[in-house]
Amino acid sequence: MRTPILLAGLALAAMLNTAQANEPDAVLLEVIAGDWRSEANRARDGDRRPAEALTFWGLAPGMSILELQPGGGWWTEILAPYAARTGGQYHTTGADLDNPDLPERLRASRARFEERFSDRERYGKVTVLNFGATSEPLPESSFDFILSARAVHGWLRFDLLDKVMPEIAAALKPGGIFAIEQHRAPDDWDDVQQFIDTGYVSEAFVIAAAEAVGLELVERSEVNANPRDTRDHPFGVWTLPPVRITVPYGSGAPANPDFDHAPFDAIGESDRMTLRFRRPE
Repeated sequence: MRTPILLAGLALAAMLNTAQANEPDAVLLEVIAGDWRSEANRARDGDRRPAEALTFWGLAPGMSILELQPGGGWWTEILAPYAARTGGQYHTTGADLDNPDLPERLRASRARFEERFSDRERYGKVTVLNFGATSEPLPESSFDFILSARAVHGWLRFDLLDKVMPEIAAALKPGGIFAIEQHRAPDDWDDVQQFIDTGYVSEAFVIAAAEAVGLELVERSEVNANPRDTRDHPFGVWTLPPVRITVPYGSGAPANPDFDHAPFDAIGESDRMTLRFRRPE
């Protein structure tokens, strides 16, 4: 029979464990403060809250990490050193070099990314996997943690969602985490073309897409919420920082030097969903 004192002690221990699980670990804080991170990227920490987001998602020492479509390397500057310092592995995706029709500019972009993160003493081994419409599937049951940051609208634009989502589910180890950061539309938006045109996707749509491939929603967080974001911008989410375009996205038109950025800069970065999924054991 458990005494009241024993029960109280167990409850206190559970509370302490929960509190510790919600606190960023020391290595994570160290790499977020790393002097290798660009000034521009560090300046965005207040909007993107890397310590809080990664802790919510469940990043832990020793994990095998896959970052999908790293863009300019904002998360890479954090995740690669973290993996290197904790005995983990960092992988990311790049242009599909096996695609004979791949534009040269994308080959060059991947080469620049690989060169930027080639310092093994700082970043550990950075493995770049081919990724695209005709690429081979991601390696199965290989990753503890997969991150997709601001990518779902792009998968819709290029008709990749039905290819990518099953690959993500299969690439996770049983119990592995799928972390999503995505510009968030209201749940009453249900037009895929509107998602593509604005860059905002509803949580309901993203959750349904993940659950359709067998992933389980564990939790949602409001760590990246921005109530100032009305989503009513002339050039979609790209009107806001950090992109700040002044002409329609992808139009190729010259920038408008007279565009008034002030009201959009005052909003800050977009309102974003922060979701944690897992592959069932």
